Order: sequence, then C-alpha cells, then structure tokens
Amino acid sequence: MSASPPHPRASREKTRPSLFWPLAALVVPAVGLLARVEVMGGEKLPRQGAFVLAPNHMSEIDPLIVAVAVWRLGRAPRFMAKESLFRVPVLGSILRATGMVPVARASSHAGARQTLESSQELVRHGRGVIVYPEGSLTRDPDLWPMRGKTGAVRLAVAGGIPVIPMAHWGAQEILPRYGKLRLWPLRRRVQVVIGDPIDVSAVPGVAGQPAALAAATDEVMAEIAGLLSQLRGEPAPAERWNPADHGQRETGRLES
Repeated sequence: MSASPPHPRASREKTRPSLFWPLAALVVPAVGLLARVEVMGGEKLPRQGAFVLAPNHMSEIDPLIVAVAVWRLGRAPRFMAKESLFRVPVLGSILRATGMVPVARASSHAGARQTLESSQELVRHGRGVIVYPEGSLTRDPDLWPMRGKTGAVRLAVAGGIPVIPMAHWGAQEILPRYGKLRLWPLRRRVQVVIGDPIDVSAVPGVAGQPAALAAATDEVMAEIAGLLSQLRGEPAPAERWNPADHGQRETGRLES
C-alpha cells in the first residue's frame, strides 16, 4: 500500500485565509517532529463539498495526526466538539471561528434538532467534519475499534452527505492510551489510510429508525476495522468490543 501524492490543487477552504493558517503553522511542524505521517488513499477525500470523516480512536494524540493528514490533503480539519467547550472563554471563540461543530450529549429532540442544523450548516458551506464514531478512546485491549455510536451516521443522513472511513496506526507508540508521551525516537512512523465513501442516503430519517442507524453504524465500523487490519497486517476481530459487556464505562478514563 503506497502513500498518496498530494492533491494537485487544494480546496477553496484551505486556500482562503483563515485562523487555520496560524494554527497549522504551529501544529504541523510540532507533529512532524514526533510523527512521520504517511497518508494512503488520500484521493478518496473530496477536495470540495461536505462529508463526515470517521476515524478510529486509540490515543489522545491521534486527533492531531488526523488533523495534519486532512490538512495535507487540502481540507480544513473540523471536529465535532462537546457543546460545553463552546462556552469556555477563549477556547469557545476559537472553536466557533474555525467552524467546529457542537454536539449535544443528550439523545433528546433538541439533540436531533441540533444534528439537523449542524448538517445543514456543513452542506451550506461545503465543509467536512471529523467525527469519532466510537465516542471515546477504544476500550478494546488490543486497540481495535470498539462498538460505534450513531452520531456520525446521523449527521451524514441529515445532510445527505457521505461517511468516509479512516484508520491510522502508530500514534499509540508516541502516546499510549492513557499513557505518557514518548519523545524518543523522533518521527515515529504513523500510517493513515482513507477508505471509500459510504453512501448512507438510503438510511431512514435522523430520529425515526434507530435500528437502521445502528446497522449503518455497524457498516462504518466494519470498514474502519478493515482498513486498520490492512495497516496492522492481521485480521480484525469478528465482533466489536462492547464496553457494557465488560463492565466498563463508555466515557471517561479507562481504569485498569
């Protein structure tokens, strides 16, 4: 599997002046000292238009890896962020200025309405958003993707936009899950692979069909696990890890 060449032309959202440029000037070189990021399948990330990018999550540092990969492919790396973060002074202003997408924790009518509004905003501005479908760092002891939540699919269905699976491997050598940062050796190899877009347009409405949303989420998680299997050179587990089956909380720090 060979690395993808850079896009021949960047999307308008990256060439347009924005707060992303000074942030990238700080983040990209810093990440480059720690990681040698190799991106494969980059041509599958749309250069323009809205999408939901769904990566696996196994290290506190992998959002930076994902952000750098997306930036190198010509798109601005916008993430779903907890709604409460938007109320934090300074941080909230930065999140709003960079177009990050707030997400409500509650699965209420208000939460469904916010999903619809967020998806419409993405489509209106032709933006992509990065959503971790696992919701938190994987609880799987071997770092395979665990059971997914329906947020990424809900957002895509509401906006009529594709879900694009992504997998990465190597970030856990730089910062192990709930571990300490390893600064040496510098520029550890981190591989990122992007899969084929998944069309979820046939999935029934945002709030009306939980079973259909769960089935579509399972499909997304299977694609992510398959991509990770390619990077690791070993088969993924037949079933996704379910924290509830092991007496684990799905959010917060995993206790050993």
